[in-house]
Amino acid sequence: MTLDAITLRDVSKFYGEVLGVNRITLDLKPGLTGLVGPNGSGKSTLMHLLTGLLRPTRGEISVLGVNPGDPERLFRIVGYCTQYDSFPSGATGLSFLRHALALHGVPAGEADRRCFELLQQVGLADAARRRIAGYSKGMRQRIKLAHALSHAPRVLVLDEPLNGLDPMGRAEMIRLFKELAAEGRFVIVSSHILHEVDAICDAVVMVHGGSVVAEGQIRAVRGEITSQPIQVLVRCDRPRAIAAAALALDHVVEAKLLDDGASVLVRTRDADAFYASLTGIVIASGTAVESVLPADESVDAVYGYLIGQPGVPT
Repeated sequence: MTLDAITLRDVSKFYGEVLGVNRITLDLKPGLTGLVGPNGSGKSTLMHLLTGLLRPTRGEISVLGVNPGDPERLFRIVGYCTQYDSFPSGATGLSFLRHALALHGVPAGEADRRCFELLQQVGLADAARRRIAGYSKGMRQRIKLAHALSHAPRVLVLDEPLNGLDPMGRAEMIRLFKELAAEGRFVIVSSHILHEVDAICDAVVMVHGGSVVAEGQIRAVRGEITSQPIQVLVRCDRPRAIAAAALALDHVVEAKLLDDGASVLVRTRDADAFYASLTGIVIASGTAVESVLPADESVDAVYGYLIGQPGVPT
């Protein structure tokens, strides 16, 4: 097993006769990876397997060369931020982090310095000595993230980390996740809110019914779905002219005028050919184009195609 990757080979987990995840094989690289799917799809089971909280029924897992069945070594390289809250009674943000660092053998003086750095990093410096019981949901999310970061792990597994945060808080946390990934860490973020993943991740692992239905960069995954024509949204001042010209191309299967009166949604079997033809169409028709955008390269659209429930942009 490689020392610079997270690998799963033919991994399954059963709870009695109930399937958790089924025959999953993955190779995760450094950077931001989104683990996406609806509640009950197998995301939490997969994260619990990666963090050693569950053992696979069959198959092998390696986290940077460490078997999750070796907790002492695993917990030195992995930080886990669960979606559930559970804090010691009476704990403050500062005492909670001090305890975590003490478990890792960090001396008291160094631990205090590290605690205040962490609290500053997650925006809780002013609440360091307040009891966590009085924190808002968003603040509890932040202190859990600080706890996961406390021992500077190479791997971060974050279960629904944006829940409870206001828009500003979400933007701050997304920026932090990107900074951590840029340092060469593995940042695995789960979410059932698919549009959030578009704003966060370099790559995705899409889970449905306990199985991985796709993995990789969104555009590459979308390109592999040859059964569904690619959708391109053109905003312009003469959408009817663009639609008429587009329908004359043999690779275009539909050109739909949208209700705003300034857009046409083109469905094509060859996006590159359409983009190449569009310049000539625009010049010939004298159309002023505001934007040309792929309409179905989002996580939401790709996931819908993969599970057979495609949505159509409007």
